Amino acid sequence: MIYTLSLKTVGIATGIFLLLLHIPALLQRDTTRAWLRQFPRSKTWGAILLAFATVWVFLLAMKMDLGEFARLRLPIMGFVVISAILSWKFLDEFLAVRSLGVLALLAANPILDACYLQPPAWRLLLVVLAYIWILCGLFWVGMPYLLRDQIAWISASTQRWNIAALAGALVGLAILGCSVIYDF
Repeated sequence: MIYTLSLKTVGIATGIFLLLLHIPALLQRDTTRAWLRQFPRSKTWGAILLAFATVWVFLLAMKMDLGEFARLRLPIMGFVVISAILSWKFLDEFLAVRSLGVLALLAANPILDACYLQPPAWRLLLVVLAYIWILCGLFWVGMPYLLRDQIAWISASTQRWNIAALAGALVGLAILGCSVIYDF
């Protein structure tokens, strides 16, 4: 295990993260929808998210146990930086979506690490969420136009938008509540 976070810490962080994403979507619906429609092709957000993902992967490569590949640590770290630069230069189409997909894949790891062999049943909320992020991340990296289509579909109807934002906020509230209330 690379991460040494407790289930409670991960639950609180994930719950707050989900609430911070979905409450503005409920309260400032029109502004959020307009911003979200522009997000997939945003070069600024693509660069920001790519930089964040690059730093995360670089730190992972620097700290993780590579086993028999430990002698390749420096070339791997160099490859991470070079691939990020090349991605920024040549994959500018839907770079924000691809970077978000990579971040979704990276974020699932500490959640699953914290849930591994833990007794509370509410951890399954986090496990299901992590696997949804993994599935979405794989599709967004490989077929980034899908996020654009998903955003268009959800934002086409006020009712769908409200249901999606409310569902995300409720899941965040449930995870946050369970991680604060239930002591193990």
